[in-house]
Amino acid sequence: MASEQAKKLSASMEDYLEAIYNLSGQNRVARSKDIAETLGVSRASVTGALRILTEKDLINYRPYGFATLTRSGQAIASAVVEKHNIIMSFFVDVLGVDKEVAQQAACKAEHALGSGIVNKLLRFTKYIEDRGRQGDNAADKFKKFCDEDSD
Repeated sequence: MASEQAKKLSASMEDYLEAIYNLSGQNRVARSKDIAETLGVSRASVTGALRILTEKDLINYRPYGFATLTRSGQAIASAVVEKHNIIMSFFVDVLGVDKEVAQQAACKAEHALGSGIVNKLLRFTKYIEDRGRQGDNAADKFKKFCDEDSD
């Protein structure tokens, strides 16, 4: 059921779920003011999105109250956050991209890349990490290669 609902969610709605997930992890609940601040949107936009997510039974929310994830919302948000983290890890740990730049790129890429590509990125990242533990740090070699190439 959660994956069926996820397919019907826009990238924007996924962003709201991700924000609620992250804020809930810090504060147990998410306030609309904090969601607006996190996403850089107006409080009116947040209210509209929270109503849609409530109708889809992905969050519990009452006007002027807090937002919490339902079981379905938690499952979808967790998957979005995991995808984001995999992409971030690939950008930072394998490609050597600055964290701030990688954060912004991962936010965009998480909606565009399908699960097949994300799974391959995860496997590749794990492969590079395993090689590093074996003494062959391919990620560092790649970063050095890029630094030399930019000269």
